[in-house]
Amino acid sequence: MDISSIAIKSYFSSVYGLLYPYLGSSVANEALSLLIGIAVFCIILAIMISLFGIMYGWAERKVIARMQSRHGPTYLGKFGLLQNVADLIKLLSKENILPDKADRRIFPFVLPAVFASFALMLAFTPFTPSFVGIDTSVAVILVFALLSISPILMFLAGWTSGNKYGSISAQRSVAIMISYEIPLMLVVVAAAMSAHSLNFMSIVSSQTHLWNIVAMPIGFVVFFVVLLAELERPPFDLKEADSELISGWLTDVSPPYYALALLLDYARMLFGVLVISVIFLGGWLGPAPLPPYAWMAIKVVLLSAIIIAFRGTFFRMRLDRLIRAGWNYLMPLSILNLLITFLLFVR
Repeated sequence: MDISSIAIKSYFSSVYGLLYPYLGSSVANEALSLLIGIAVFCIILAIMISLFGIMYGWAERKVIARMQSRHGPTYLGKFGLLQNVADLIKLLSKENILPDKADRRIFPFVLPAVFASFALMLAFTPFTPSFVGIDTSVAVILVFALLSISPILMFLAGWTSGNKYGSISAQRSVAIMISYEIPLMLVVVAAAMSAHSLNFMSIVSSQTHLWNIVAMPIGFVVFFVVLLAELERPPFDLKEADSELISGWLTDVSPPYYALALLLDYARMLFGVLVISVIFLGGWLGPAPLPPYAWMAIKVVLLSAIIIAFRGTFFRMRLDRLIRAGWNYLMPLSILNLLITFLLFVR
């Protein structure tokens, strides 16, 4: 059976070999082995998202607490490592309530749909040469097409909640994302032109001798800033409005759904740091002879630490200035990066 995913193909072969004495080379054996292979990949991906969420949530609280002369979580687990697990258990133990004015046909399904879209993006994003869920020649197009759907889903979450403040805040998030998507795509196009491919694996392979952060420093800065805006990370988290005491398109979700929203936040962060590592930092490539997963883990940790430091350092920008910065500064810089990349690496 021809399977494009390297990881799922490996699991498929192992399961097929185990079931061969019982089912032989039958269609049933192939179908069952494929389903088990996909399930194993999904379980491993879910474990990775959960572990990243626990460690990132703990590190974010600890680092920002240290920056603000506080202790952060200390009681649950060694150094407070289990605080996120306790928060998750507390949220899941509470009652799930839908707002009276919410659209009950759409509102309960929007947040799971957003989470599913980011889980699918992670399936397209390679972690190592041997661990990628869906390896296709147009992976870059599919991933960023899925990312462009997120503003629509977030707008639906605010609109169908029946809360005018949540709706207005969702519109703020959508306005930011739309204004920042064009610079994002221009930088991605430049990276794809440099690699002569729309495949993530090929983009990593093209950086064997020179990482794109060196070849395209302007593109890296633009991509990093724009991706923070797309993922609603500080200082671009304008869904949080202190003067309105709301949490944007998540204002009216009940505690169990808010637990899913926290997991979604960590899944988005994992996707963000992985994409930056793959496109600009050489993915699993490195100067020292370390295993591929070690290099990827090092880059994920470093990028996560920088993003956490940004949250504890910068204040939220005003909406009009934020949108103006996207059109007046990031857009010209992304076009300049595209032209320089074309002249130096493509022409």
